[in-house]
Amino acid sequence: MSFGKNPHVAKATAAEQKARAATDENARESAWREAARQWERAAEREALPKRAAEYTRNAEAARAEADNAPQPEADEAPAKAPAPIDRGVLN
Repeated sequence: MSFGKNPHVAKATAAEQKARAATDENARESAWREAARQWERAAEREALPKRAAEYTRNAEAARAEADNAPQPEADEAPAKAPAPIDRGVLN
């Protein structure tokens, strides 16, 4: 690691990529929350106020992505049962 670099920026970016690639909703939400945490840590370490504000906005956006997880709707009809098999056709 070189001096002067904020390591949490790279970690946050990697967590965002992981969230975008996740197929499971729980994993996606968890990765977005991890990205938000890393952006906050990057903002805490940043000396420049402009960059710290940018990192804070990134953290808020990551949390919003985690909260936008699609929820299963209660109004959805259950899956139809398969049609009964006509045993006369099988023989």
